[in-house]
Amino acid sequence: MLDYMVLYQSETGNTKKLATSIFAALPGMAKDLRSIDELNGLPDAATYFVGFCVHRGTCSLEVGNLLSSISGKNVALFGTCGAGNVDNYYKNIENSARIWLEDDNLYLGGFFCQGKMPVQIRQKYESMLNGDQAHDHHLKLQLSNFDEAMIHPTKDDLTRAADFAKNCLSRL
Repeated sequence: MLDYMVLYQSETGNTKKLATSIFAALPGMAKDLRSIDELNGLPDAATYFVGFCVHRGTCSLEVGNLLSSISGKNVALFGTCGAGNVDNYYKNIENSARIWLEDDNLYLGGFFCQGKMPVQIRQKYESMLNGDQAHDHHLKLQLSNFDEAMIHPTKDDLTRAADFAKNCLSRL
């Protein structure tokens, strides 16, 4: 059995960057880092760090199913999302994914940060602008958020992810 298993699902590479930073922060050699999309079963570990890219405020069904298969272990969540760089939003994401976990797990917490989005998202927002000030105001906020997300995850985000992993271990 491994001490630590870092599992992630990453479409654009953002969450993989966090996973790599978390993995590097974990001590010892009894650890592994794998993409959820490449798993043939849940590797046995004492502690799982499970990461995902956020869609519509939560994890994918595949990640949810993986989380629900973990029992009697230590579990932490992490991920990236393009929308919103607000702690309350991140907490809602964490809570919506956490409901997949069985109650017999020790939940260690969650870490979320912004991640860059595909350029098609920006193009979609731009195509929806129609000159109506009230309508366009929201879209302009979305465009501004898109532009801010383009530099994430930053070095600071990766450092905070590593610190998060170390903090989780201090709770064991």
